[in-house]
Amino acid sequence: MNLGNNIRKLRFEKGEMTQQQLADRIGTSRMTIYSIEMGKFIPSTLLALKIADVFGKSVEEIFFIVEEKHDRRKNRK
Repeated sequence: MNLGNNIRKLRFEKGEMTQQQLADRIGTSRMTIYSIEMGKFIPSTLLALKIADVFGKSVEEIFFIVEEKHDRRKNRK
């Protein structure tokens, strides 16, 4: 399982907010925002709540579980 998110979409809906602007508003780095958007970093609960607050959304509206599709080819003998 992976954690997906709608942060990039929400940034653009919020007047094309940059990663840096979001990072400044929640007290983190631009690289952290980039890493979260790319699914390389799972934010802490506090960081997720801060992001949700910026966009006026619930955490569940921003973050979601992505099930990995099972690749049948890997199990062939």
